[in-house]
Amino acid sequence: MSRPEQFTIAASTSVEEERLHRKQRLAAGFRLFGRFGFEEGVAGHITARDPERTDCFWVNPFGMSFKQIRTSDLLLVHHSGEVVEGVWPVNAAAFAIHSAVHAARPDVVGAAHSHSKFGRAFSTLGRPLEPLTQDSCAFFEDHAVFADFTGVVNDPAEGRRIAEALGPFKAAILQNHGLLTVGTSVESAVWWFITMERTCEVELLARAAGSPIVIDPDTAELTYNQVGTEIAGAFQFHPLWNWIISQEPDLLD
Repeated sequence: MSRPEQFTIAASTSVEEERLHRKQRLAAGFRLFGRFGFEEGVAGHITARDPERTDCFWVNPFGMSFKQIRTSDLLLVHHSGEVVEGVWPVNAAAFAIHSAVHAARPDVVGAAHSHSKFGRAFSTLGRPLEPLTQDSCAFFEDHAVFADFTGVVNDPAEGRRIAEALGPFKAAILQNHGLLTVGTSVESAVWWFITMERTCEVELLARAAGSPIVIDPDTAELTYNQVGTEIAGAFQFHPLWNWIISQEPDLLD
């Protein structure tokens, strides 16, 4: 059995190498979402900005299970909605949300949205997460609430409103809808979604049990600087990457 890959932040040596890196992590992100039960029918999408055609992003084919997606299945979509590479259709909501986010945030490489159970439950409260645990401090003063649910996001104008609400933050709670996370890498965007979903679960459990003690702002900020950076997000993804490619190596096809 091969040894797990060690985490590095070395830059890719070519556009082609960087594109493959992003697409493989994107495919791994879908497999992880499938394993963690973040699928809800055909809802949900993760995207990766193309390193060369920066007005295009890679995304999952509409109607394909997260559990089956391979690197070669990914679609390249222009911000206008045109499928540049691939034969499957693109999810209209994926285009509406992600095209707006990628256009508004040149720093964003990866973005993730899915109808995960606890994210959906927490989103009905219309409130931000509180710093109740060390892990939840990753989102301290670094997420927004989009409180304008108007149905399925098929209109690019609503995608732009979501991007505006997200602002400079790493995440947004879409009221009555679910969670959205972004990162300067695919790895961090995927990890922020995974840990935000769990953070929603923990806060719901804590509030159901009683009156949780909130971490004071100074300590929350200190902890944020330890667990909420982009490098921390990418590093937290890495053990999951090593595990999923050992379990499901076909995702690299």
